[in-house]
Amino acid sequence: MKILVINGPNLNFLGCREPEVYGSKSLEELNKELLTMGNKLNMEINFFQSNHEGKIIDKIHENYGKIDYLVINPGGLTHYSISLRDAILATEIKTIEVHISNVYSREEFRHKSVISDIAIGKISGFGIEGYKMAIYYLDSLK
Repeated sequence: MKILVINGPNLNFLGCREPEVYGSKSLEELNKELLTMGNKLNMEINFFQSNHEGKIIDKIHENYGKIDYLVINPGGLTHYSISLRDAILATEIKTIEVHISNVYSREEFRHKSVISDIAIGKISGFGIEGYKMAIYYLDSLK
């Protein structure tokens, strides 16, 4: 099973950005944990992070027909990026949306996602464990 994990804008600041909301682990530490997990579960997991919408869309396009699943935390793009939504629809890559914080306990604008309705599911509010939940779920589909 091939999985691409994408993290959107500002997630490169995990570990130092609002640790009371996002935790104290860095993105590098998270990726290392997910890679170890993937190896144990016989999964190939690759990672990508960008603060640029177009680069994220390009990465999704590049993986058309090459991956089985996308696990994505779109960050702020969640709430408005129709282009991101269209890229997921165009490639028909099965997607799980992940958010570290509980978006429904935060500002109202964070309650809306333009990709939730096209995703397999959405995991929100469990910290970085949400990424692991997504991987475990995908493992259950084997």
